[in-house]
Amino acid sequence: MRALTIAREFSTARSLIYAPKQFSQQLQQQSKATEETFVPFSQLQQQKKLLESELITILDGCNDLHQIKQVHARILYNGLDQCCYVLTKLIRMLAKFNIPMESYPRLVFDQVRYRNPFLWTALIRGYLLQGSLRESVVLYGSMRKECIDPVSFTFSALFKACSEVLDVSLGRQIHAQTILVGGFTSDLYVGNTLIDMYVKCGCLGCGRKVFDEMPAKDVISWTELIVGYAKGGDMESAAALFDGLPLKDMVAWTAMVTGYAQNAKPGEAIQYFERMQNAGIETDDVTLVGVISACAQLGAVKYANWVCHTAERSGFINNVVVGSALIDMYSKCGSVEDAFRVFEGMKERNVYSYSSMIVGFAMHGQGHEALKLFHEMVETDIRPNRVTFVGVLTACSHMGLVEQGRQLFASMEKCYGVAPAADHYACMVDLLGRAGHLEESLELAQTMPVDPHAGVWGALLGACHIHGNPDIAQIAASHLFELEPDGIGNYIVLSNIYALAGRWDDVSRVRKLMKRKGLKKNPGYSWVEGKNGVIHEFVANDLTHSKSSEIRPVLEDILDRLKARGYQPNLSCVPRDVSDEEKERILMTHSEKLALAFAMLTTSVGCTIRIMKNLRICEDCHLFMCGASQIIEREIVVRDNLRFHHFRDGKCTCGNFW
Repeated sequence: MRALTIAREFSTARSLIYAPKQFSQQLQQQSKATEETFVPFSQLQQQKKLLESELITILDGCNDLHQIKQVHARILYNGLDQCCYVLTKLIRMLAKFNIPMESYPRLVFDQVRYRNPFLWTALIRGYLLQGSLRESVVLYGSMRKECIDPVSFTFSALFKACSEVLDVSLGRQIHAQTILVGGFTSDLYVGNTLIDMYVKCGCLGCGRKVFDEMPAKDVISWTELIVGYAKGGDMESAAALFDGLPLKDMVAWTAMVTGYAQNAKPGEAIQYFERMQNAGIETDDVTLVGVISACAQLGAVKYANWVCHTAERSGFINNVVVGSALIDMYSKCGSVEDAFRVFEGMKERNVYSYSSMIVGFAMHGQGHEALKLFHEMVETDIRPNRVTFVGVLTACSHMGLVEQGRQLFASMEKCYGVAPAADHYACMVDLLGRAGHLEESLELAQTMPVDPHAGVWGALLGACHIHGNPDIAQIAASHLFELEPDGIGNYIVLSNIYALAGRWDDVSRVRKLMKRKGLKKNPGYSWVEGKNGVIHEFVANDLTHSKSSEIRPVLEDILDRLKARGYQPNLSCVPRDVSDEEKERILMTHSEKLALAFAMLTTSVGCTIRIMKNLRICEDCHLFMCGASQIIEREIVVRDNLRFHHFRDGKCTCGNFW
């Protein structure tokens, strides 16, 4: 009856053939075999197979539901309404065009009397593609009740669905089914989708066990597990697995490059990319974005230029994703000029490329350029997003542009439909706090409609450090101690604020709290790029570098020349109860000063010195760098954990506002 229902829906086969002429002719060719009579059975079977294959081919070429219905009519016309081979393809095509499984496809399925596992799998897969995991599992149960054995595609489809919804419990049950049914332990496709399911659900141990027990593996098996280890932060296991991979393709190499980059190991990421290049493996945009991220973390201009040239040679320089990543990389390497050069050379720009450039200008203290680019952007059809507003608000904060910041914040939702999130409130708290509006900044943090995160209170605490307000600092710190109980930086900043205010009892209390919690201060360190791209790292108060004997005289010479010009070390930057002489000694061995002296010894006269630092640059080092840039007549660029400082001719681009 259901077959007749479908036939009625399409009227007669002859009336349904009103597709384009070429398409109709292809369909009509299928009926030729049936018009002949008195042929041997073997020949009929051969003609039937040919007809089925041709119908499959035509189904593959269908571009819409109307054409699929015409082919279905021809299937009915030729008596193939019970042919699982053809109907499996029909259901897969209906799923491809997102036809609800409960309607047309289910009607086709239900009218078949003897369904094979491929037809069952096609419907199960269709439900899964439409997000109906529960219905597909029920269907699998019905399949087993009818004593139909599943095929590898049945299990792989179910495992993929479990990985998408992260349902490892159901995945384990289906895994048990593969063992119960038997015959799938050596199936490579099932094994790979099973590993993928366990990895995506965070069960690396189970994934590794499946991998170890697989009798045969391909590069996909290895790569899935490598990616899993990389995402879990276990690069040691990822590297061991990678080294054992017999044939390493682009995907496997990319997994290692991006894995190291995502786990804050930029040096290793660059090394693997070099090895990949030396092995003659082709790169794609994903590989390039991974190594570009590593270069951005490292802040090494030589590597940045090398990767940029690689992108140009491989033809990805015009890829908007790669271009946006290059903008971010050059900005973080201290060369905002190169970042803007990449931006201007892009043939296609989107919100990400604009946002990357705006953020780049902001972190380099070029607030007016950031605002100019923002206004240029909104005049196009490109609408700003949340990252864009973080960039422009940061630019206003770093330049002290309070009124412009207020206006932009007010326009976010009203003009652009972007609801302010906690990050945007953090920018406003920072903007107001840095400008000295501490009470207003505190009120905003306390009344904002979304829960303030650590960034909001951290911005307020930093503003209190700038303006020396221990009372509001205590309020901000109390929230930070709840949100980040092990964030030692918050305790140190509060202790320093108390020390600057001469509240030594409070300093002692905070330090006892740190000791009771077992918190230890992260040492300040800086790094600078030497010859041949080698990175040299310097730790505060550490004079064990191979060139320390040469570094000390250089620092002493700069200090003497600065003092002759009126420089006095800012001893308040050493919040310790020690002699002034000891404080001065400690200041002279701050990591960025050691890096500066090393760069002066190892780089060409006149070239820019670029220093990266893990902590905020202190007031004394900032003053020192200003004077040093004038004495040595070179630009000094320092990237701390907040922004970039460009020191030229005794001044900094931040205008002493950081």
